[in-house]
Amino acid sequence: MENKNTKKKKHIIREYIESILIAVIMALIIKAFIVQAFKIPSGSMIPTLMIGDHILVNKFIYGVKIPFTDKIIIPFKNPKYGDIIVFKFPEDEKKDFIKRVVGQPGDKLEIKEKKLYINGKFVDEQFAAHSDPMLYPSAIQPRDNLGPITVPEDSYFVMGDNRDFSLDSRYWGFVKLNKIRGKAFIIYWSWDGEDSWVRWNRISMLIK
Repeated sequence: MENKNTKKKKHIIREYIESILIAVIMALIIKAFIVQAFKIPSGSMIPTLMIGDHILVNKFIYGVKIPFTDKIIIPFKNPKYGDIIVFKFPEDEKKDFIKRVVGQPGDKLEIKEKKLYINGKFVDEQFAAHSDPMLYPSAIQPRDNLGPITVPEDSYFVMGDNRDFSLDSRYWGFVKLNKIRGKAFIIYWSWDGEDSWVRWNRISMLIK
């Protein structure tokens, strides 16, 4: 027969296992429906986001999806101009990209000499950064001159804030609503890998 000490040890082990299982299940639920962490690997969103920034993304703001699918079952709101979103890269859905929404469904969008026009009106983009003085004609590449084009239904036109060095909708097209993972809202950690130091001033910074 088992003695009291053996029974007590089994009870403690069972409690530990139950606690771990509950923690794992809760973590999976949070990741699937609520918040997910991402790391910024490139400079396409400089100066808003730096290489080495670790961010949190609100996954339910645009709606609830069936886990492990792209089907939205409970829509909440649609992305709006200026939102910074994480989405599946249309040309390789195994990769996640992060860009800023600059065109919504139905918008007529045009870029003329690096300047953005939506529905015929110039948009003064305070967050857009240009560091290359070169102006390319649309016949060479669409970076500085594009359109006019109309954003399709359930789709969005996105660009990086580092406009002269961003692989975005100008090159590969639109982002479908159901391919959006969520909206970035805060930097929870930031590490400069080249100089090996923590960017303390960026931690807890809200993403705008």
